[in-house]
Amino acid sequence: MKKITPNPPESAALSEADAPDLSQLSETTERIISARLRNPNHSDPISHVFTLLPAVDTPTLLAHACETLASLNVMTTDLACDLEGSRRNVALAIQQLAVLGELLVNRALDNLDPPNGVSEVSSARHH
Repeated sequence: MKKITPNPPESAALSEADAPDLSQLSETTERIISARLRNPNHSDPISHVFTLLPAVDTPTLLAHACETLASLNVMTTDLACDLEGSRRNVALAIQQLAVLGELLVNRALDNLDPPNGVSEVSSARHH
């Protein structure tokens, strides 16, 4: 049986005119991040894109963080299935960090509102 699809499949190459200038983007990003790190009171233009309401309570923030990390876990696991070699290892490492973050957030939620039958003292012993 003859394979029809080349390995790897050919992709449409971008001309140099169509390719974004990543060095310029990197320089701009570096300049903004550096200014923000030097002066925490410096306004962050990116923060205006996504804004959290100041009155949102901690359990709600943690619950949404947990859901976000769970979604990241699923996406990176799916991505890892499509990759091979070192790129797969990188995707799996990101997936493991997402799982670790999700576990930490879940523990924080449990500390704020312990499940039935679990006392705060018994959960503190496991740290």
